[in-house]
Amino acid sequence: MNKNRIGKGRWLFAAGLCLYFQMAFSFRDKKQEAREKTEHNETLRQAQGDKQQITGTVTDSNGVLPGVTITVKGTSTATISDNTGKYSITAKTDEVLVFSYVGYKEVTVSIDSRSVINVTMQEDSTTLKEVTINAGYYTVKDKERTGSIAKITSKDIEKQPVSNVLSAMQGRMAGVDIVQTTGVPGGGFDIRIRGLNSMRSGGNAPLYVIDGVPFASDAIGDSQTSSTLPTATSPLNAINPSDIESIEILKDADATAIYGSRGANGVVLITTKKGKAGKTQFTASAGTGTGQITKKLDLLNTAQYLAIRQQAFANDGITTYPYNAYDVNGTWDANRYTDWQKELTGGTAVIKTLQASVSGGSSQTHFLVSGNTYTQSTVFPGDFDYKKGAVHVSLDHESDDKRFKVVFSGGYDVQDNDQPAADLTRISRNLAPNAPALYDADGNLNWENSTWENPLAALNSESLAKTNSLVANSTFSYQLPYGFMAKTSLGFTDLRHHESRTDPSTIYDPVYEAGAEYSSIFLTTSSRQSWIVEPQLQWQRTVGKGKVTALVGGTFQNQESNSMLQYGSGFTSNSLLYNLASASFSKTFYDDVTEYRYQAFFGRVNFSWQDKYILNLTGRRDGSSRFGPGKQFANFGAVGAAWLFSEEKGVKEKLAFLSFGKLRASYGITGNDQIGDYQFLNTYQSSGTVYDGTVGLSPIRLYNPDFSWETNKKLEAALELGFLKDRIFTTVSWYRNRSSNQLIGMPLAATTGFTSMQSNLAATVENTGLELTLRTVNLQKDSFGWTTNFNLTVPKNKLIAFPGLASSTYSNQYVIGESINIKKLYHFTGVNPQTGVYEFEDVNGDGQLTIADAQTVKDFSPTYYGGLQNQVRYKNFQLDFLFQFVKQLNWNAATQYSAPGAFGNQPASVVGGWQQAGDIATHQIYTTGLNSDAVNAYGRYATSDAAVSDASYFRLKNVALSYVVPSYVKGLQCKLTLQGQNLLLITPYKDGDPEFRSFNYLPPLRIISLGAEFKF
Repeated sequence: MNKNRIGKGRWLFAAGLCLYFQMAFSFRDKKQEAREKTEHNETLRQAQGDKQQITGTVTDSNGVLPGVTITVKGTSTATISDNTGKYSITAKTDEVLVFSYVGYKEVTVSIDSRSVINVTMQEDSTTLKEVTINAGYYTVKDKERTGSIAKITSKDIEKQPVSNVLSAMQGRMAGVDIVQTTGVPGGGFDIRIRGLNSMRSGGNAPLYVIDGVPFASDAIGDSQTSSTLPTATSPLNAINPSDIESIEILKDADATAIYGSRGANGVVLITTKKGKAGKTQFTASAGTGTGQITKKLDLLNTAQYLAIRQQAFANDGITTYPYNAYDVNGTWDANRYTDWQKELTGGTAVIKTLQASVSGGSSQTHFLVSGNTYTQSTVFPGDFDYKKGAVHVSLDHESDDKRFKVVFSGGYDVQDNDQPAADLTRISRNLAPNAPALYDADGNLNWENSTWENPLAALNSESLAKTNSLVANSTFSYQLPYGFMAKTSLGFTDLRHHESRTDPSTIYDPVYEAGAEYSSIFLTTSSRQSWIVEPQLQWQRTVGKGKVTALVGGTFQNQESNSMLQYGSGFTSNSLLYNLASASFSKTFYDDVTEYRYQAFFGRVNFSWQDKYILNLTGRRDGSSRFGPGKQFANFGAVGAAWLFSEEKGVKEKLAFLSFGKLRASYGITGNDQIGDYQFLNTYQSSGTVYDGTVGLSPIRLYNPDFSWETNKKLEAALELGFLKDRIFTTVSWYRNRSSNQLIGMPLAATTGFTSMQSNLAATVENTGLELTLRTVNLQKDSFGWTTNFNLTVPKNKLIAFPGLASSTYSNQYVIGESINIKKLYHFTGVNPQTGVYEFEDVNGDGQLTIADAQTVKDFSPTYYGGLQNQVRYKNFQLDFLFQFVKQLNWNAATQYSAPGAFGNQPASVVGGWQQAGDIATHQIYTTGLNSDAVNAYGRYATSDAAVSDASYFRLKNVALSYVVPSYVKGLQCKLTLQGQNLLLITPYKDGDPEFRSFNYLPPLRIISLGAEFKF
């Protein structure tokens, strides 16, 4: 069927649905309009003097606009538009109404005896510096902040068909590097805020805070059961993007120091949606989409593959092909060709989303309740699905005297992920192109007389993961006399995860007649519960031309984690596979319970003079159970300052084109305790081994109570400039972070019985960089608008100190003056024309190639990265598109394949191997594996600079087209959306998607989605 017809049909269906809703409400609205007209006329008749009641609706390009302030100019009379955009206000016939809303152009309208005034407001990007920023324990206007904070809102998030919140942030924030690790549904992302600070791979994660509640991002599950993912399951999938109102990233010391050790690697603040005053509003949306992989490898076709295989046998002196060389000895069809990437990973994933919400409230009480479902199938063959559902509730209330306020927010998420236990990506890239058909003539799996392992048999092995997550928070505040306010925040999280991987007997060739006694299962059970209490006292006072704001508070947090990994095998039936009690053999690898306790006291003092000179002081004393006696507490703090020089009289007079100018700087110290629990103790673990009828204990860690916090010293300076009434707004930031006292395992001699001991390493890692953001309002008219946002980050990571590095076991891993994300590699010099074998530089000139000759340094940190976003608005249409770009290196396919000539496919680039003495070739002699010199040389080749390629890319990350359907039914809105993700990729990288650091896992998907949203 023609795809264009399908797409057109979907659009017509959605438009028809909008029309249906309009007709359904039309009869009700006619009666409503008549009743309202009668009431309005009665109001006019009862009006005294020349005053009258003015009513109307406020809208923008997306529909009704709640929360707009309507003021009678020159008076204190004011009101606010409700959730349906309606308002009502009393004024004289000769007065003027002023409509104002942050982020929109102010509208002034003369009443002129009119009783109904409808207004359409236009977004005004030039007022964004007035937007309030969430800085965690306090809020601040963007123009008055002294720290580095990046922000995106629900308007950015809702334009992307994504299920993980980190995906919505890619390419949109300076200093925030996010990499997707797999395209498998439920997979995770790596995030680095201003680089790698810790030499521990698990010590660089930021702190996530959802509505004031810390959310642990440590992976759950186990590698034995999360087999389709590069790392264990990420709990961040539990955060529903459609429930998020805004995301703020705290980056520098001034912004993060109030979080102490938890903010060493940055803070991700997630604020969920809240209800607003006004009539009850219902919102419903639905969407459907498709996803396919972005880029395949260019592999050998059958003719190329067989030619290389035959040449390899000839090079090895073999004239009679072995019995198991099925690809070349005539067992398999030499004329057969299968694109295995298309067969095994070239399917189409179907994505379906449904969401509904109801919100509203009075001037004192607001509420919002929403629910959503998300379903995604897979590009692999077979029936596999990732299902997710969530409920979000928000409720807040304010007393009559506006002194007492209570806010509650809670979210509950359920995930059910059913995936094949093996990622078929690796298999699809290695199968010989003339391998047999998947099915025989009868439609059964084809085993081709036991000459191969049918890859579809692996789909009988399943990986199941079920996750339940709860995040809840309540905040109580009371306004006291003399500018004081008491506040307490209570938070609770509960995460429960169950994961399994099965290997049933059905994965084996039927010729072996394997029964359920050969079936096995791995089971992982994880849970994590935490509570947090944070009492606070705030004070604010105006003194002359100055304003002082102070905050003191405490944090008391407790987290308990449970994890267990079990194994069972030997079942009487495969139907009992998930019942471990039915296994004839079972084993528990570990059953751990850990507890983490954290407490802190923090304070902040902010002083502003004439709204031009701002000083911000922050301090925090942290206590962590992860350190031994005497080392459990540490002090952290920061100072930030800002000068709004555009407010100076001389600047205003002489630089009229400069609408905003601010210099800011900060310096501070934060810490890091991301080392896991009980690392300082002499700990034991159940060995799982029975001795004399008893299961014994084995030591797993040595006692070391002397190590303490990592420290991260952060320095930043920034310049913010706005031109032509902020139509052009730019920020340039320079930062330097130095992380020292590294918490890392010190290697021990094998004779000690331990591989390492946790301690502090006297090494210092430095991250420096430049960040540039630019926002321009190119055109802004009533019916047409065009804005552009650009961000660029140029980071530099460097190891600046490591006493005793040359004599340590890290000497082959790190280099002073280089990034900690480097690899020391052999230098490839070419193919020897006489022997046909790869050659490498003998650096030390001793006539041998050893690890000491691997001295060529390649840095895998990005050289620069950023994004370019545009928004074009024309009447009821709006088009948003985002380009993401990265300059970087990455491993190429050479690291994943054996020497060309062996059984299994290869990248097409291996064509042109050496054949005889004197040949000048790019690739060495082909071998089936018998030429040990060639095999050893290829092993070095895979760890040389030849195995590293330019993996820079320019990607059309996101496109979103929306259309607001004109409504002839009062109170009903309908919006149609067409969205695309990962639509275009431009890269010199030849071996798949260049973003990935996990080569043999499914690349990200190209997604196209169509949806409709209704509000009434």
